[in-house]
Amino acid sequence: MKQDRTILCADVGGTKIKAALVNEKGQVEDFREISTEAHLGGPHVMLNLRKILSTYKGYEAIGISTAGQVDSEKGEILYANENIPRYTGTKVKVMLEEAFQVPVKVENDVNAAALGEAYFGAGSEAKDLLMLTYGTGVGGALLFGKEVYKGRDGIAGEFGHMVIHPEGALCNCGQKGCYEVFASTTALVRNAKALDEHLTDGKEIFKAIHEGREDVRGLLEAWAKEVSYGLVNLIHIFNPSLILLGGGLLEQPLAFELIEKETRKRTMESFQKVVLKNASLGNQAGLLGAASLHLK
Repeated sequence: MKQDRTILCADVGGTKIKAALVNEKGQVEDFREISTEAHLGGPHVMLNLRKILSTYKGYEAIGISTAGQVDSEKGEILYANENIPRYTGTKVKVMLEEAFQVPVKVENDVNAAALGEAYFGAGSEAKDLLMLTYGTGVGGALLFGKEVYKGRDGIAGEFGHMVIHPEGALCNCGQKGCYEVFASTTALVRNAKALDEHLTDGKEIFKAIHEGREDVRGLLEAWAKEVSYGLVNLIHIFNPSLILLGGGLLEQPLAFELIEKETRKRTMESFQKVVLKNASLGNQAGLLGAASLHLK
Protein backbone atom coordinates (compact mmCIF):
# COMPACT_ATOMS: atom_id res chain seq x y z
CA MET A 1 0.00 0.00 0.00
CA LYS A 2 1.02 3.59 -0.53
CA GLN A 3 2.07 5.21 2.74
CA ASP A 4 1.07 8.36 4.61
CA ARG A 5 -2.22 8.93 2.87
CA THR A 6 -5.61 9.87 4.26
CA ILE A 7 -8.71 8.98 2.27
CA LEU A 8 -12.17 10.48 2.80
CA CYS A 9 -14.61 7.60 2.58
CA ALA A 10 -18.38 7.28 2.45
CA ASP A 11 -20.70 4.28 2.54
CA VAL A 12 -24.06 5.00 0.90
CA GLY A 13 -26.76 2.65 2.16
CA GLY A 14 -30.50 2.63 1.92
CA THR A 15 -30.91 4.13 5.40
CA LYS A 16 -27.68 5.95 6.30
CA ILE A 17 -24.72 7.59 4.63
CA LYS A 18 -21.66 6.93 6.79
CA ALA A 19 -18.43 8.88 6.34
CA ALA A 20 -14.97 8.97 7.91
CA LEU A 21 -11.31 9.64 7.29
CA VAL A 22 -9.24 6.46 6.88
CA ASN A 23 -5.44 6.19 6.83
CA GLU A 24 -3.19 3.54 5.31
CA LYS A 25 -3.22 1.54 8.55
CA GLY A 26 -6.99 1.22 8.42
CA GLN A 27 -7.55 3.61 11.31
CA VAL A 28 -10.99 5.23 11.09
CA GLU A 29 -11.26 8.79 12.37
CA ASP A 30 -13.98 11.43 12.59
CA PHE A 31 -16.85 9.03 11.86
CA ARG A 32 -20.14 10.73 11.00
CA GLU A 33 -23.48 9.68 9.53
CA ILE A 34 -26.64 11.23 8.17
CA SER A 35 -29.92 9.87 6.83
CA THR A 36 -29.77 8.82 3.18
CA GLU A 37 -33.40 9.83 2.59
CA ALA A 38 -33.29 7.30 -0.23
CA HIS A 39 -37.03 7.51 -0.92
CA LEU A 40 -36.46 11.02 -2.28
CA GLY A 41 -34.37 9.58 -5.12
CA GLY A 42 -30.85 9.47 -6.47
CA PRO A 43 -30.35 13.21 -7.05
CA HIS A 44 -31.31 13.92 -3.43
CA VAL A 45 -29.02 11.14 -2.17
CA MET A 46 -26.13 12.73 -4.09
CA LEU A 47 -27.01 16.09 -2.52
CA ASN A 48 -26.80 14.50 0.94
CA LEU A 49 -23.55 12.74 0.02
CA ARG A 50 -21.93 16.00 -1.08
CA LYS A 51 -23.25 17.66 2.08
CA ILE A 52 -21.56 15.23 4.46
CA LEU A 53 -18.33 15.07 2.43
CA SER A 54 -18.08 18.87 2.44
CA THR A 55 -17.69 18.86 6.23
CA TYR A 56 -14.23 17.22 6.01
CA LYS A 57 -10.74 18.57 5.39
CA GLY A 58 -7.25 17.06 5.15
CA TYR A 59 -7.62 14.22 2.63
CA GLU A 60 -6.04 13.35 -0.71
CA ALA A 61 -8.78 11.31 -2.38
CA ILE A 62 -12.36 10.09 -1.94
CA GLY A 63 -13.55 6.48 -1.87
CA ILE A 64 -17.24 5.60 -2.14
CA SER A 65 -18.99 2.36 -1.23
CA THR A 66 -22.56 2.35 -2.46
CA ALA A 67 -25.66 0.25 -2.86
CA GLY A 68 -26.45 -0.78 -6.42
CA GLN A 69 -24.54 -2.34 -9.29
CA VAL A 70 -21.48 -0.21 -10.02
CA ASP A 71 -19.26 0.32 -13.06
CA SER A 72 -16.13 0.87 -11.00
CA GLU A 73 -14.08 1.98 -14.02
CA LYS A 74 -16.44 4.85 -14.80
CA GLY A 75 -17.66 5.30 -11.24
CA GLU A 76 -21.30 5.10 -12.33
CA ILE A 77 -24.38 3.32 -10.99
CA LEU A 78 -25.31 0.66 -13.55
CA TYR A 79 -28.48 -0.33 -11.74
CA ALA A 80 -30.21 0.42 -8.45
CA ASN A 81 -33.56 -0.97 -7.40
CA GLU A 82 -36.47 1.04 -6.09
CA ASN A 83 -34.90 1.30 -2.63
CA ILE A 84 -33.11 4.31 -4.19
CA PRO A 85 -35.30 5.46 -7.08
CA ARG A 86 -33.67 7.36 -9.97
CA TYR A 87 -30.19 6.34 -8.80
CA THR A 88 -29.49 4.19 -11.87
CA GLY A 89 -27.14 6.03 -14.23
CA THR A 90 -25.79 8.41 -11.59
CA LYS A 91 -22.23 9.51 -12.47
CA VAL A 92 -20.90 9.46 -8.92
CA LYS A 93 -17.21 9.78 -9.80
CA VAL A 94 -17.66 12.68 -12.23
CA MET A 95 -19.99 14.58 -9.90
CA LEU A 96 -17.72 14.26 -6.87
CA GLU A 97 -14.49 15.01 -8.74
CA GLU A 98 -16.09 18.20 -10.05
CA ALA A 99 -17.27 19.15 -6.56
CA PHE A 100 -14.12 18.32 -4.56
CA GLN A 101 -11.26 18.40 -7.09
CA VAL A 102 -9.60 15.16 -5.86
CA PRO A 103 -9.48 11.63 -7.35
CA VAL A 104 -12.63 9.59 -6.66
CA LYS A 105 -13.14 5.82 -6.85
CA VAL A 106 -16.49 4.06 -6.48
CA GLU A 107 -17.34 0.44 -5.64
CA ASN A 108 -20.42 -1.66 -4.91
CA ASP A 109 -21.06 -1.96 -1.17
CA VAL A 110 -20.63 -5.73 -0.88
CA ASN A 111 -17.42 -5.66 -2.93
CA ALA A 112 -16.18 -2.79 -0.78
CA ALA A 113 -16.98 -4.67 2.43
CA ALA A 114 -15.08 -7.70 1.12
CA LEU A 115 -12.09 -5.50 0.24
CA GLY A 116 -12.20 -3.99 3.71
CA GLU A 117 -12.08 -7.46 5.26
CA ALA A 118 -9.33 -8.56 2.86
CA TYR A 119 -7.04 -5.63 3.68
CA PHE A 120 -7.90 -4.81 7.28
CA GLY A 121 -10.11 -7.53 8.74
CA ALA A 122 -10.81 -11.24 8.95
CA GLY A 123 -9.49 -11.92 5.44
CA SER A 124 -6.12 -10.19 5.77
CA GLU A 125 -4.20 -13.49 5.79
CA ALA A 126 -6.14 -15.14 2.93
CA LYS A 127 -4.93 -15.31 -0.67
CA ASP A 128 -8.52 -15.55 -1.91
CA LEU A 129 -11.95 -15.39 -0.34
CA LEU A 130 -15.67 -15.35 -0.82
CA MET A 131 -17.83 -13.04 1.25
CA LEU A 132 -21.57 -13.32 1.67
CA THR A 133 -23.81 -10.96 3.61
CA TYR A 134 -27.23 -12.04 4.83
CA GLY A 135 -29.81 -9.32 5.33
CA THR A 136 -32.75 -8.10 3.28
CA GLY A 137 -31.27 -10.23 0.50
CA VAL A 138 -27.98 -12.09 0.08
CA GLY A 139 -25.01 -10.15 -1.28
CA GLY A 140 -21.75 -11.66 -2.44
CA ALA A 141 -18.21 -10.90 -3.53
CA LEU A 142 -15.35 -13.01 -4.85
CA LEU A 143 -11.73 -11.92 -4.35
CA PHE A 144 -8.62 -13.42 -5.93
CA GLY A 145 -5.31 -12.00 -4.72
CA LYS A 146 -7.21 -9.19 -2.96
CA GLU A 147 -8.77 -8.12 -6.26
CA VAL A 148 -12.54 -8.32 -6.80
CA TYR A 149 -13.52 -10.66 -9.63
CA LYS A 150 -16.00 -8.57 -11.63
CA GLY A 151 -17.01 -10.74 -14.60
CA ARG A 152 -17.65 -9.44 -18.12
CA ASP A 153 -20.02 -6.64 -17.18
CA GLY A 154 -18.55 -5.84 -13.78
CA ILE A 155 -21.46 -7.31 -11.81
CA ALA A 156 -20.30 -10.81 -10.81
CA GLY A 157 -21.13 -12.07 -7.33
CA GLU A 158 -24.93 -12.08 -7.36
CA PHE A 159 -24.88 -15.15 -5.13
CA GLY A 160 -28.35 -14.34 -3.86
CA HIS A 161 -29.76 -15.28 -7.26
CA MET A 162 -28.37 -18.78 -7.52
CA VAL A 163 -31.41 -20.97 -8.17
CA ILE A 164 -31.62 -23.39 -5.24
CA HIS A 165 -35.26 -24.50 -5.50
CA PRO A 166 -36.28 -24.33 -9.20
CA GLU A 167 -40.00 -24.62 -8.47
CA GLY A 168 -39.81 -22.47 -5.36
CA ALA A 169 -41.22 -19.09 -4.43
CA LEU A 170 -40.94 -16.10 -6.73
CA CYS A 171 -37.99 -13.76 -6.19
CA ASN A 172 -38.21 -10.01 -6.79
CA CYS A 173 -35.81 -10.52 -9.72
CA GLY A 174 -38.59 -12.35 -11.55
CA GLN A 175 -37.17 -15.88 -11.24
CA LYS A 176 -38.33 -18.69 -8.98
CA GLY A 177 -36.33 -20.31 -6.22
CA CYS A 178 -33.44 -17.88 -5.76
CA TYR A 179 -31.10 -18.44 -2.83
CA GLU A 180 -32.00 -15.19 -1.06
CA VAL A 181 -35.70 -16.07 -1.04
CA PHE A 182 -34.83 -18.89 1.37
CA ALA A 183 -31.50 -17.90 2.97
CA SER A 184 -31.81 -14.17 3.69
CA THR A 185 -32.59 -12.74 7.11
CA THR A 186 -35.87 -11.63 5.57
CA ALA A 187 -36.73 -15.27 4.85
CA LEU A 188 -36.10 -16.35 8.43
CA VAL A 189 -38.13 -13.47 9.88
CA ARG A 190 -40.97 -14.15 7.41
CA ASN A 191 -41.18 -17.78 8.54
CA ALA A 192 -40.91 -16.79 12.20
CA LYS A 193 -43.76 -14.28 11.92
CA ALA A 194 -45.91 -16.96 10.31
CA LEU A 195 -45.29 -19.05 13.44
CA ASP A 196 -45.67 -16.21 15.95
CA GLU A 197 -46.55 -12.64 14.99
CA HIS A 198 -44.38 -11.31 17.82
CA LEU A 199 -41.20 -12.66 16.21
CA THR A 200 -40.58 -9.57 14.11
CA ASP A 201 -36.77 -9.54 13.92
CA GLY A 202 -33.62 -11.49 14.71
CA LYS A 203 -33.45 -10.19 18.25
CA GLU A 204 -36.90 -11.55 19.09
CA ILE A 205 -36.15 -14.87 17.38
CA PHE A 206 -33.01 -15.48 19.45
CA LYS A 207 -34.73 -14.31 22.61
CA ALA A 208 -37.38 -16.98 22.04
CA ILE A 209 -34.72 -19.62 21.41
CA HIS A 210 -32.86 -18.70 24.60
CA GLU A 211 -36.18 -19.00 26.46
CA GLY A 212 -36.39 -22.61 25.30
CA ARG A 213 -38.81 -22.48 22.37
CA GLU A 214 -37.91 -25.56 20.34
CA ASP A 215 -40.30 -24.62 17.52
CA VAL A 216 -38.38 -21.39 16.93
CA ARG A 217 -35.04 -23.19 17.13
CA GLY A 218 -36.40 -25.58 14.50
CA LEU A 219 -36.99 -22.61 12.17
CA LEU A 220 -33.40 -21.45 12.72
CA GLU A 221 -32.08 -24.94 11.97
CA ALA A 222 -34.13 -25.10 8.76
CA TRP A 223 -32.82 -21.66 7.75
CA ALA A 224 -29.23 -22.76 8.42
CA LYS A 225 -29.78 -25.68 6.01
CA GLU A 226 -30.93 -23.23 3.33
CA VAL A 227 -27.83 -21.10 3.91
CA SER A 228 -25.64 -24.18 3.62
CA TYR A 229 -27.06 -25.16 0.21
CA GLY A 230 -25.64 -22.04 -1.38
CA LEU A 231 -22.35 -22.21 0.49
CA VAL A 232 -21.75 -25.82 -0.54
CA ASN A 233 -22.32 -24.94 -4.20
CA LEU A 234 -19.83 -22.06 -3.96
CA ILE A 235 -17.25 -24.21 -2.16
CA HIS A 236 -17.44 -26.90 -4.83
CA ILE A 237 -17.25 -24.36 -7.69
CA PHE A 238 -14.51 -22.05 -6.42
CA ASN A 239 -12.55 -24.13 -3.86
CA PRO A 240 -11.86 -20.98 -1.79
CA SER A 241 -9.44 -20.88 1.13
CA LEU A 242 -11.83 -18.69 3.16
CA ILE A 243 -15.51 -17.78 3.27
CA LEU A 244 -16.55 -14.78 5.34
CA LEU A 245 -20.15 -14.51 6.52
CA GLY A 246 -21.64 -11.14 7.40
CA GLY A 247 -24.93 -9.75 8.62
CA GLY A 248 -26.50 -9.16 12.01
CA LEU A 249 -27.81 -12.71 12.45
CA LEU A 250 -24.34 -14.18 11.94
CA GLU A 251 -23.13 -12.35 15.05
CA GLN A 252 -25.16 -14.89 17.02
CA PRO A 253 -22.84 -17.84 17.81
CA LEU A 254 -25.68 -20.35 17.46
CA ALA A 255 -26.50 -19.19 13.92
CA PHE A 256 -22.88 -19.47 12.78
CA GLU A 257 -22.48 -22.86 14.51
CA LEU A 258 -25.55 -24.32 12.79
CA ILE A 259 -24.53 -22.96 9.38
CA GLU A 260 -21.02 -24.38 9.64
CA LYS A 261 -22.36 -27.75 10.81
CA GLU A 262 -24.81 -28.01 7.90
CA THR A 263 -22.20 -26.82 5.40
CA ARG A 264 -19.54 -29.30 6.55
CA LYS A 265 -22.10 -32.09 6.40
CA ARG A 266 -22.72 -31.43 2.68
CA THR A 267 -19.19 -30.58 1.54
CA MET A 268 -17.06 -33.21 -0.20
CA GLU A 269 -14.13 -34.49 1.83
CA SER A 270 -11.55 -33.07 -0.58
CA PHE A 271 -12.99 -29.55 -0.08
CA GLN A 272 -13.08 -29.60 3.72
CA LYS A 273 -9.99 -27.38 4.14
CA VAL A 274 -12.10 -24.29 3.48
CA VAL A 275 -12.31 -22.00 6.51
CA LEU A 276 -15.62 -20.35 7.45
CA LYS A 277 -15.36 -17.21 9.60
CA ASN A 278 -17.48 -14.30 10.66
CA ALA A 279 -16.68 -11.00 9.00
CA SER A 280 -14.99 -8.84 11.64
CA LEU A 281 -15.37 -5.18 10.67
CA GLY A 282 -19.10 -4.70 11.12
CA ASN A 283 -20.50 -1.46 9.74
CA GLN A 284 -17.01 -0.07 9.06
CA ALA A 285 -16.19 -2.69 6.41
CA GLY A 286 -17.54 -0.61 3.53
CA LEU A 287 -15.63 2.49 4.61
CA LEU A 288 -12.38 0.56 4.91
CA GLY A 289 -12.97 -1.09 1.55
CA ALA A 290 -13.58 2.30 -0.02
CA ALA A 291 -10.24 3.45 1.39
CA SER A 292 -8.47 0.39 -0.01
CA LEU A 293 -9.46 1.45 -3.55
CA HIS A 294 -6.82 4.19 -3.26
CA LEU A 295 -4.38 2.58 -0.84
CA LYS A 296 -3.76 -0.78 -2.52
